[in-house]
Amino acid sequence: MSLPENTTVLIVGAGPAGLTAALALVHNGCHDFVIVDAVDEGSNSSRAVAIHCATIEALASIDVADGLLSQGIKGKSIRIISRSSQLFEVKFDPLKKHSAHPYALFIPQCVTELVLMQKLQSLGVQVQRPHRVVGMKQNERDSRITDVSFEDGQVISARYIIGADGARSIIRTITGVGFSDPEAHTVNEELAQMVSADITFEPEPVGPVTLEGHLNAEVFSGNLFIFLPFGNHFNAQLLRDGKPTTKSTFRILCSIPIKNGEPPRAPPKEYIQNVVDAYGPACISSDPSLNPRPVKVDQLVWSTGFRTHSAIADRIFSRLGAAIFLVGDAAHIHSPIGGQGMNLAIRDAIFLAEAVTKHIQASAENPDVDDTILQEFAEARHARALEVIGFTKTLLKLGNLPYDSYAWWMPVSLASIRDLMLRILGGFDFVQSKVAWGLSGLGRR
Repeated sequence: MSLPENTTVLIVGAGPAGLTAALALVHNGCHDFVIVDAVDEGSNSSRAVAIHCATIEALASIDVADGLLSQGIKGKSIRIISRSSQLFEVKFDPLKKHSAHPYALFIPQCVTELVLMQKLQSLGVQVQRPHRVVGMKQNERDSRITDVSFEDGQVISARYIIGADGARSIIRTITGVGFSDPEAHTVNEELAQMVSADITFEPEPVGPVTLEGHLNAEVFSGNLFIFLPFGNHFNAQLLRDGKPTTKSTFRILCSIPIKNGEPPRAPPKEYIQNVVDAYGPACISSDPSLNPRPVKVDQLVWSTGFRTHSAIADRIFSRLGAAIFLVGDAAHIHSPIGGQGMNLAIRDAIFLAEAVTKHIQASAENPDVDDTILQEFAEARHARALEVIGFTKTLLKLGNLPYDSYAWWMPVSLASIRDLMLRILGGFDFVQSKVAWGLSGLGRR
């Protein structure tokens, strides 16, 4: 498909960040933009599963939340559990004092992208595919414009470029922006490699962890195992390339010990079954010695193996002629624990669209306007990303405490102390409220 020769704003990448940036531009009255993506169609991989309170509010501010709310599951709580019992429950109900959306919205990322895409199409905007960026250079006639080259030979000249093209961002690479861990070292290497999958069981499991509306985070032997029931809410989207089913679908996310070797990029059903049996809650195990009603993985809908680490771009605003921004994974990555990545990306995109629109309006009144508006946005969002990275690292440290004895003179493990403290603190409402507030993002929009 042919691209226009000129545009005010070019958005590169049509994941949650890029789609949200486009929707926010329209909401702010900017219609002269193009959004491109390198692949033929959006990915059906599920990845992120939670949209937190602050992000729902931000989406509502640009009239985008309703479509997501009609599709998702309004989560009541996040439970921290052992293999057989509950240690702590983070209830979202106390957030009613602070927000009209006192819940986490559980919804697979592929469904989120589909809803955002449909909303954008309803506004008359199409994602241009497939168009892969291969080069950028300053325009020879106008020092505030960048010529962006694509693999098929086409060129777009743009005044603003939004790089929402993922952790391996070509926009970031061409601009020459560094990307590294802000602490300059890897934390919690034991939780650095993970597998994630959407699965069904035969027969369907029963037990408290299978109830919809609750995300279960199990700590066991220094590992983390996340278990989220979807019911059959998303079967049409998740199973569009597989065998249809009316069974409940479940998301799992599990850290894989380094001693077990690197997980496959797309773990097969047998691998996922072994992970579930080794680290999952007892009620989803196929081992009759653990589960009096054994269940087995029936359909593997989707799976991935990956390594996770923290990194942040040295800067998220640069000039190479045009004003160039990085959002989403192009700007920062971190562990999925806490479900903050996509949330931060969406909020970044909304605030960026507002800043860009203000700068466009200021430039119309004064062609020599400086970049103060853009620089202030970039500094604020960079600081916010550092906060979120620090928050996820804290969660990782707590999850990675070992069950081995601390020392010969102290025959008790740090993990056992953590579990005891969780059981005790879980009885105090103010503690639950504080944890819910931290996860919601309301304190660091």
